Amino acid sequence: MAGRRFVVAGAGVVGASIAYHLAERLARRAGGDGVVLGGVRQQFSSAPEVRLAQESLAFFRTLGPELFSPVGYLFLATTEPGLEELEHRREVQCALDVPVERVDPSRVAGLAVGDVLGATFCAEDGTADSAGVARELVRRAVNLGVELHEHTDALELEGDVLVLATGAASAAIGAKLGLELPVRPLVRQLVETAPVEELPIDLPLVVEAESGFHFRRRGDALVLAMPEPSHRWGLEERVDEPLVVDWLRRLAARYPSAAGIAPARAWAGLYDMTPDAHPILGPVADGLYVACGFSGHGFMQAPAVGRIVADELLGCDPGFDLSPYRLERFSSGAVAPETAIL
Repeated sequence: MAGRRFVVAGAGVVGASIAYHLAERLARRAGGDGVVLGGVRQQFSSAPEVRLAQESLAFFRTLGPELFSPVGYLFLATTEPGLEELEHRREVQCALDVPVERVDPSRVAGLAVGDVLGATFCAEDGTADSAGVARELVRRAVNLGVELHEHTDALELEGDVLVLATGAASAAIGAKLGLELPVRPLVRQLVETAPVEELPIDLPLVVEAESGFHFRRRGDALVLAMPEPSHRWGLEERVDEPLVVDWLRRLAARYPSAAGIAPARAWAGLYDMTPDAHPILGPVADGLYVACGFSGHGFMQAPAVGRIVADELLGCDPGFDLSPYRLERFSSGAVAPETAIL
């Protein structure tokens, strides 16, 4: 198996992680910005996603403060149903040894929390430089002998195994190979504000549980995101300007220090969504393996996914139950969807 030639199709962090971990394991045997907020969290609603996040977090910690900052994730609930859901998730997370705690949200200076009924916080979670992490993984892979082909159709490269880590393009590429993948591109957008004065360096990533509105510090600015009121399926990466106005209004209400701040830029990108918001991982045909459908979580799960996929491709036991992620689950009806989608 180690003598086989692998072609990893995909220019994003998932593909880079798979290539790096493959190269690292083979060497040991021998002796896109995209629409990525950069959040890294363990606070998911389903056990498989929590486990992926736990392993990935351990990798992010090794990258140092230049690439990862453990400022924590703070979830705020403003309704009783929202609070109940947060508590249910917290129980799932704590059962898996994730140190999520109930907290008083007023501990974060500057937040307006008069409407907040309860909050959860995990200090281990944080934010990362998404582009910087991708570059670091590519650098490590190339240093270990991986050949980097930019602006190249991977289907034209010779190899024994093709790994599709092509995000929102996976269904279209799979169709060329006679493979039907239930992956749909969903347009999402981000907004970055102008500089905010006296922005705390330890400001956590703040999430409103019911609406999904969330923001994080990036440099001296804030980056805003939120699930949109109606899904925009397709490939048109266009910014919805009324949403920019709405998000700035929400920011002013939740973080008054940023009231009146102007947007510096806004951009759109694509999530690769599956029906249950879990990724698809595994062999799907002879010489063809897929790693796609991450539903907005690819960046934060990439380190673990890269290691797990590399182990499986090399015939090793990845030590991780991949049954919830196999393509075959959809033929019998996908169950246990992930609900903590931001």
